[in-house]
Amino acid sequence: MSKSISTVAFIGLGVMGFPMAGHLARAGLTVRVYNRTDAKAEAWAAEHGGSHHPTPREAARGAELVLLCVGNDDDVRQVTTGDNGALHGMTEGSLLVDHTTASSDLAEELDAACRSRGIGFIDAPVSGGQQGAENGALTVMCGGSEADYSRVEATLGHFAKAVTLMGPAGSGQLTKMVNQICIAGLVQGLAEGLHFAEQAGLDQQRVIDVISKGAAGSWQMENRHGTMIADEYEHGFAVDWMRKDLGICLEQARRLHARLPVTALVDQFYADVQVMGGGRWDTSSLLRRLRALGHR
Repeated sequence: MSKSISTVAFIGLGVMGFPMAGHLARAGLTVRVYNRTDAKAEAWAAEHGGSHHPTPREAARGAELVLLCVGNDDDVRQVTTGDNGALHGMTEGSLLVDHTTASSDLAEELDAACRSRGIGFIDAPVSGGQQGAENGALTVMCGGSEADYSRVEATLGHFAKAVTLMGPAGSGQLTKMVNQICIAGLVQGLAEGLHFAEQAGLDQQRVIDVISKGAAGSWQMENRHGTMIADEYEHGFAVDWMRKDLGICLEQARRLHARLPVTALVDQFYADVQVMGGGRWDTSSLLRRLRALGHR
């Protein structure tokens, strides 16, 4: 990103956006924030010294770069092209970066809306969860032009360990779909393995200590096995959000004629977890589902 860019806006201060915006402020950028719940924006500004604003439009005014991280496609539209959306406050030559996990169709739609105003656009969904956001260690998958990417790469590096341009607008979202597809199968496999070990009377921790050093090892195993064994799920990436993401994956797969039988099955397992009241539990709660079934 050009060194001349010093003022950014960040829209959406949830469990991801709050720390991401914080890293930008600590890096010395002037940060203007907006959040649907104003109290959270006030708290962020009090902690980091930035300014909070009543609408995305106001937050974006005067910012050379606007970043957003909200819930879904409709939320993105509301805070960008809605009546008080950020695009109405942005000026020609500025840039919009969307970190929301959303559809590739939305990315292409936003790219066109930005281009018509002389504004650059990058779809840039992230992976790494709340922990990655807090530690500044996210992985960012970008879609857009080489020119726009070169302007934002360094800034995204303030909260990311890896930032990669995957192709034109929409490519970042498509790559994030691959990410979620892979995670779904891995978490279910880990849940089944731990469940099997428990039923077989094995020491689950000792099992993990051994197999994690071999081909079975994964980020999920390293970072989630302990809380899974302890049956603790009040943390991490919520089942509700994972189901939203998998819904996007499955819809895209239908259009691409791609076959995702395991992803579709795990999506239904997450539906079971929601019925159990676990919509806000971490995605590793698939093990609690298996334990519940085993006790019937």
